[in-house]
Amino acid sequence: MNRRHFIASSFITSLAFPAFLKTGFVNPFSEDEFPYFTCRKLTSAPHSHFFGYYGMSPWNSSETKMAGLESTFHERMPKLGELAKVGLIDPSTGKFEPISETKAWNLQQGAMLHWNPVNSDTEIIFNDQQGDELISYILNINSGKKTILPRAISGVAAKGKHALGINYGRLSRMRKVVGYANAKDPFAHELHPAQDGLFLINLETLQTQLIISISEVFERSVVAYPLLKERDIWFNHSVFSPSGNRVLFLARTRNAKNKLDSSMFTVNIDGTDVKQVLPFGTGVSHFGWRNEKEIIATFKLAGEKEIKHFLFKDGESNFNQVGEGFIKDDGHPSFSPDGRWMCTDRKQDESHSQSLWLFDMNLNRGTLLTDIPYNNHDLLHSDTRCDFHPRWSLSGQKICFDALDNGTGTRQMHLVEFINI
Repeated sequence: MNRRHFIASSFITSLAFPAFLKTGFVNPFSEDEFPYFTCRKLTSAPHSHFFGYYGMSPWNSSETKMAGLESTFHERMPKLGELAKVGLIDPSTGKFEPISETKAWNLQQGAMLHWNPVNSDTEIIFNDQQGDELISYILNINSGKKTILPRAISGVAAKGKHALGINYGRLSRMRKVVGYANAKDPFAHELHPAQDGLFLINLETLQTQLIISISEVFERSVVAYPLLKERDIWFNHSVFSPSGNRVLFLARTRNAKNKLDSSMFTVNIDGTDVKQVLPFGTGVSHFGWRNEKEIIATFKLAGEKEIKHFLFKDGESNFNQVGEGFIKDDGHPSFSPDGRWMCTDRKQDESHSQSLWLFDMNLNRGTLLTDIPYNNHDLLHSDTRCDFHPRWSLSGQKICFDALDNGTGTRQMHLVEFINI
């Protein structure tokens, strides 16, 4: 069956397709294989609405509700005590219904909102601050009952038994853009603490254990990268594999020019079988699991200057570029549940816009989904930037992303909806 695609929104010039885009286009990789899709703004002003990071789904399992945050500002970082509302969104109307609030949030990652996979229609998990402590809540959206988790989360397993936790105080100290206001680092005086690192949280017993320490990562890296002896290391961006048995995370530091310098590790949830899948110096930025063995990541190959999207197997160096000549630069890649489709985003400085792309891994072809102008340049690159952070629905029929609404100057949640993908 021949199918065409169309874009239902307003657009500007894109770098890849210089003509003004109205109802559709053909590019060197896409002809008739792509599904129909529409693109629309979901939420509305006067306040900003956003979900936060990628690699998590804002939909409940029946896809009748979406989770999100509402804030009264988005042009600066949150200050101590400033709240964001946690709420539910009607996917049909975009109406936001507040059900709670949080002090632990930022504009890039929100409050690490997740639907609890064990009760995926009725419970959400999000970070908050209780006194001086960062914690998480499991909130029943019907009864209002809250269960307190002992740490702020940085990921939840698809089967729901475990969550991951990192030291947000250290993250806030080293990289405020993804930290929380007034978060404290108890190991601020240590470059490579042995008691800090990546934690496993049992969502049933509420017990926590240290999977891998910052000190262990340092010891595994310092011989090849001796500059680490004088640098703070912290952990950032942790994601479970689909089975929930393995974890992918970034270890980060800063170079002499105060620029991010990162490496990527995988580890079993019991702390065994540690693998450094990408060393420091590669510029590794964003990543996700395609399946239990394959990883997508954005980084630079040795001797190259440009970041590209690469697919490879966990622990192997068989790096295969995805969409050569089509998928360009850095982005936030993630896969549809069946692993066939990859979506990613891209900033385009020449046109002051941000775009969303779809790539068919089977046909090795891709298409542009939308290209949105950003009148405020700070929202492209500063700490208040509004990255798309595209994330899939559980059915693989929809993509949600955060973007600027130029008409009101707010950031809002947007939807791409596919037909017969």
